[in-house]
Amino acid sequence: MAALSFCSSSPPRILHKQSKSSFFPSSASSSFTQTVGELFANPFSVSRRFRGAVNSTVVSDESGNAKLPSSPAKKLRNIMQSPGVLQGPCCFDALSAKLIERAGFPYCITSGFSISASRLGLPDKGLISYGEMVDQGQQITQSVSIPVIGDGGNGYGNAMNVKRTVKGYIKAGFAGIIINDEVCCENTKSERRVVSREEAVMRVKAAVDARRECDSDIVIVAQTDSREAISLEESLIRARAFTDAGADVLSVDSLVSREEMKAFCNVYPLVPKLANMLESGGKIPILNPLELEEIGYKLVAYPISLIGVSIQAMQDALLAIKGGRIPPPGSMASLEEIGEILGFDTYEEEEKRYATSSSDRVSSSSVYRNQRVAKDDPEQREDLIVEVITPEVYNEPRNPFSRIWSRSLRIKIIGRDGFEKLDVRIPAGFLEGVTNIVPALGGVNLKQLMDDAADEVGGKILLDFKDTAGDRIQVFLE
Repeated sequence: MAALSFCSSSPPRILHKQSKSSFFPSSASSSFTQTVGELFANPFSVSRRFRGAVNSTVVSDESGNAKLPSSPAKKLRNIMQSPGVLQGPCCFDALSAKLIERAGFPYCITSGFSISASRLGLPDKGLISYGEMVDQGQQITQSVSIPVIGDGGNGYGNAMNVKRTVKGYIKAGFAGIIINDEVCCENTKSERRVVSREEAVMRVKAAVDARRECDSDIVIVAQTDSREAISLEESLIRARAFTDAGADVLSVDSLVSREEMKAFCNVYPLVPKLANMLESGGKIPILNPLELEEIGYKLVAYPISLIGVSIQAMQDALLAIKGGRIPPPGSMASLEEIGEILGFDTYEEEEKRYATSSSDRVSSSSVYRNQRVAKDDPEQREDLIVEVITPEVYNEPRNPFSRIWSRSLRIKIIGRDGFEKLDVRIPAGFLEGVTNIVPALGGVNLKQLMDDAADEVGGKILLDFKDTAGDRIQVFLE
């Protein structure tokens, strides 16, 4: 099918002849060409109005009855026909993919950079293998219902390796695959090198052949790094050649200005373009989705956002633990939130379908369930045995009229950088678990301190010291 232009008010015109059937499913090609002239007789943008329609898109059978797409690739193609630019954060494992889906994104992309970091703890320099990427990818695709585009790198070798890679990604459940023209997987602080234009095109042709041999419709995203390695002109020439070879989506990395981005999007305007918004250290301008849409992009990738914030959060937590504390409650998910994300409740509901008649069976999920308090049925509550390191076990009765039970402690932590990390008030009756919040207070007899200061007015400072991390910890009597 000839590619069409949506960029003018004139009837659709032929831009080039493609060797592939079309980006759209073959069954829809004829009807699409008949109606496109009517739909786009006048230029307009509907994405702002219908941005929320992505997740509800369906296809129809011959009788007009709605049905779900039969493959991840068809689902992705269906989503890509929706108006507006589509954001796709990059994941690196099953959990990050689940979080992307829960946040409402219609698709996600795997990042070879992030997978190499999380799985191997090594840089993305070609050290991670094809087998490791396929294994990680299968875990990701099986954990979510949204389509996933896989980072196929340079295909892990010559054209025959590219075919093997594409076939493996299809079996792993990917909806799309990114193939680039780099000599090897080179990222950051290195001058990029690309293969010849002829070899780059052959990689795309090999990917298209592998798709056909598998009777698949996986979306092939052809990416070139030749803008940085050679020139803008070369990258645009390669983009055209990739489309002629059968690529469904195009991407040019390391564009340095809006003008270059517009020049790229003017290459076969009908063919969807992927913008790689490298959040740190990249050359491409960081634009918001509406700006990218106006330029002509359809897909937007955010390659290091999730791995970047994950690394920072873990470093902050480890610094707190090293300083004798645990991370503040607001900085991490609760056990119930984690259980909801991982699907404990769904598991338990499904488990009931296979329950035996034995009433005393032990459920494999009982460990998690026993840590939760049944809020709606007091009879279901179970007493928990929790071992906590506390400064002292209180033996006296909690008389509400005694001198200390009506008082509370205010615990304040100021980081060595001068920023406040914690400011919490704890009633006297709940001091047993204070070391769960501030482990550095372990060994301090808080009860005795409160007894000694029972007649003091509120605001008296009881403790003021620095922990091993250099944070200032203050304890006030309220």
